[in-house]
Amino acid sequence: MRSEGRSARRRAVSPSGRARSPVNMAPLGGWRPRCLWAAVVALALASEAAFVEDLDESFKENRKDDIWLVDFYAPWCGHCKKLEPVWNEVGIEMKNMGSPVRVGKMDATSFSSIASEFGVRGYPTIKLLKGDLAYNYRGPRTKDDIIEFANRVAGPLIRPLPSQQMFEHVRKRHRVFFVYVGGESPLKEKYIEVASELIVYTYFFSASEDVLPEYLTLPELPAVVVFKDGTYFVYDEYEDGDLSSWINRERFQGYLTVDGFTLYELGDTGKLVAIAVIDDKNSSVEHTRLKSIIQEVARDYRDHFHRDFQFGHMDGNDYINSLLMDDLTIPTIVVLNTSNQQYFLPDRHIENTEDMVQFINNILDGTAEAQGGDGVLQRIKRIVFDAKSTVVSVFKSSPLLGCFLFGLPLGVISIMCYGICTADTDGGVDEHEAVKKENSDRELTDDGSEEEQEEEKNGKYAELSDGELKQKDLLEKKKD
Repeated sequence: MRSEGRSARRRAVSPSGRARSPVNMAPLGGWRPRCLWAAVVALALASEAAFVEDLDESFKENRKDDIWLVDFYAPWCGHCKKLEPVWNEVGIEMKNMGSPVRVGKMDATSFSSIASEFGVRGYPTIKLLKGDLAYNYRGPRTKDDIIEFANRVAGPLIRPLPSQQMFEHVRKRHRVFFVYVGGESPLKEKYIEVASELIVYTYFFSASEDVLPEYLTLPELPAVVVFKDGTYFVYDEYEDGDLSSWINRERFQGYLTVDGFTLYELGDTGKLVAIAVIDDKNSSVEHTRLKSIIQEVARDYRDHFHRDFQFGHMDGNDYINSLLMDDLTIPTIVVLNTSNQQYFLPDRHIENTEDMVQFINNILDGTAEAQGGDGVLQRIKRIVFDAKSTVVSVFKSSPLLGCFLFGLPLGVISIMCYGICTADTDGGVDEHEAVKKENSDRELTDDGSEEEQEEEKNGKYAELSDGELKQKDLLEKKKD
């Protein structure tokens, strides 16, 4: 009876009285939280994307009423996919801070005519569109750097500094900024013109002389001053040349942490770049000593070298090795000429600041040996080096993919070459045999066999009449 009671309790009975098989509820209980979590994630992604507008062909007509920060992308581009979450964060941040800049993105492959009209040549391309002007962003693709760019370019071209408090606020916030001091003048017109071109890189302000700190002395007014490295420098037209070139050179701090983006921008300055190539994670004496030497030269010899040299350090030697197509051991010091791809290496160990100063002077007076360059041989070397680096990187990252990408085309080409060579050889033999056979057929046709000749002779005799035959026989007997 107990067993029957247990079996009865185990069975579930339907309203119709028929027994139903038991249902396992455990998967359903686990399924619900997973679905809820997926829904929350999808909602979060949708809310992030809501701050970034998808643009289409109507954007061309409607954009001029607003300031736009646009990412021109391609769906297949890996760098574009990497930028996408950062771009969503930019959209959220700009919305939360109440910025007038609208953030959007456009598939440049689907709307190629609009993209080409804005000068898009690669992906991703970030532009700020302000009225009829389009400003390119060339900095690091991080949220803070992109937002800083958007706020700088979207605001006034020349920002006024009405008070000393505002000046101090700006000085604490920005590492490098330029100030025009004075009233209306041709220099101010030139300053505004340069600012419209270089606003993508730095800030431009204007102020009266009484707003500036008391320690600042100006030789004359109007003047253009750059504030950086804890001090200031005044533009001198006779010593510094064109205002645009001077601002382009001075928009960097005296000492930089150098990377690929920085080197690209430094190429516009025309300066030589003196770099300590070190490992930031290595705290050994040699690494810190070379970095300190470069910092001391940048600080103590600025008046001697700032027009011709930019100083800094680079973490690791991977980028510099690919740039120079050489294998530099770290720590070391290298001086780059970004305008012609030449570089200089010290001919002896740099022990102190004096050795570094001597090395720089040797470069300036032409006694230091330049390596590299942009000649024909170097360009050929660059092509070979890039091809080799590409193949090696592909095989290192994915050996199977490397075998497929490079092995399959080579195999196809080998089969095609083998087929072509084999086809030519067989064709030549067949042609030779055909010619030989044709010649032999011609000989047989022209001369005929002995039997055919005999038959032809007999046929001729058969064609003669009896009288002609007797007459021919008599002639033959007379000859005999």
